[in-house]
Amino acid sequence: MSNVGIVIVSHSPLVAEGTADMVRQMVGDEVPLAWCGGNGHGGLGTNVEAIMSAIDKAWSEAGVAILVDLGGAETNSEMAVEMIGEPRAQKIIVCNAPIVEGAVMAATEASGGASLREVVATAHELSPS
Repeated sequence: MSNVGIVIVSHSPLVAEGTADMVRQMVGDEVPLAWCGGNGHGGLGTNVEAIMSAIDKAWSEAGVAILVDLGGAETNSEMAVEMIGEPRAQKIIVCNAPIVEGAVMAATEASGGASLREVVATAHELSPS
């Protein structure tokens, strides 16, 4: 698939799954999509290995935008990108925008064939000033 992929990373697996469900209902299968959330023990948190797996699942040569909910999700996503390494890391951007609105708008933009930079810019437009 040539459209930018979207990864949703939340401390809550329910938030991540619900956001992914909204995205899928809005854009169908036009965009590679994956989500992860929780600490692996049923609690809140994020996990670097789960994020790496989600990146692999949503991988596109057009790139992957990772939408995160809180600082820990952002930090762990950055670690996951670093561990994935080059050359793929160049095509992954962690996007700190409102997770639900950002994921829906980013995926909508991606479904139209927008570049990774355009997809991320669209999500960032939703961030408070």
